[in-house]
Amino acid sequence: MQRRTLTQLVLTLGLGLSLAGTSLAQSAYPSKPIRVIVPYAAGGVVDVQTRALTIRMAEELGQAIIVEAKPGANANIATEFVARAPADGYTILVTAPFFINNPMLASNLRWAPSDFVPVGRFALSPSYFVIPMSSPARSVKEYVELAKKAKPAFQYGDGGQGSTQSMANEMFRQVAGIALEPVLYKGAPPVIPDLINGMLSMAIMPSSVVVPQVKAGKLRALANINSVRSADLPDVPTIAEAGFPEVTALSWYGLHVPAGTPADIVRRLEATMKSAAATSEVKERLINAGGEEAFLGQADFAAFIRADAARWERFAKAIKK
Repeated sequence: MQRRTLTQLVLTLGLGLSLAGTSLAQSAYPSKPIRVIVPYAAGGVVDVQTRALTIRMAEELGQAIIVEAKPGANANIATEFVARAPADGYTILVTAPFFINNPMLASNLRWAPSDFVPVGRFALSPSYFVIPMSSPARSVKEYVELAKKAKPAFQYGDGGQGSTQSMANEMFRQVAGIALEPVLYKGAPPVIPDLINGMLSMAIMPSSVVVPQVKAGKLRALANINSVRSADLPDVPTIAEAGFPEVTALSWYGLHVPAGTPADIVRRLEATMKSAAATSEVKERLINAGGEEAFLGQADFAAFIRADAARWERFAKAIKK
């Protein structure tokens, strides 16, 4: 009887110590630098806005956060890299609309959204429908009338398949019922010189790329494709106000980690994101980088992605035809 009681006591103590050890190990996160992988080029809008957030997150976590650009293959190189990384909270992917659109547009991806779990959304960024100053169009409707008469078809700049801007271009073409020919570029910045020179008829581009050109009088903005006007260019109407509400689109940026990452680590990252995004310095940095703070926690971010995916689906099907 005494031997049985002693055995039970040893087992109970052993289990308790094991659970305590697990709790201590998890509460120690992070115990080394964290890598945040950006699937676009260094210095671009996604990279800059990510750094605006992670500088503060690193302070709150007490560990360095290394932002690393892995551009290429329409963001698929970086995404596959993180999908195969250990699910331990030390490798994080910056996500954007490509995370929704790429699986709809390509059938040979070596990653899937189910390979990840969301941490949170941290920013939104407006995009603009812009044309050369040499164009006679003064509104989106006037541009459509010109495009309907154009022979050969007008060309437009496409900064990368799967991006918000690329999808919005396709949405616009379908909704307006016009023929437009895409000219493909590796990112948004290379589009700008050809647009300014009149080699392209239009493009839908991120605010960080076009707002300086519009303010300098080098490009004309006909519409903001966000749902509300921007403080940067308050006189530019939304695409809905311009007569094409179906083309409304949001550029968003969030963080995802590999599926299987411990829930308490995801919650820690989520809480740190929320706290960092709420600070005045992060909000100011995001504005200076062409965006705005728009935090959503894990559950709300997942719901947002589902709703956004449902909205893009019919346009993605048309692109694949």
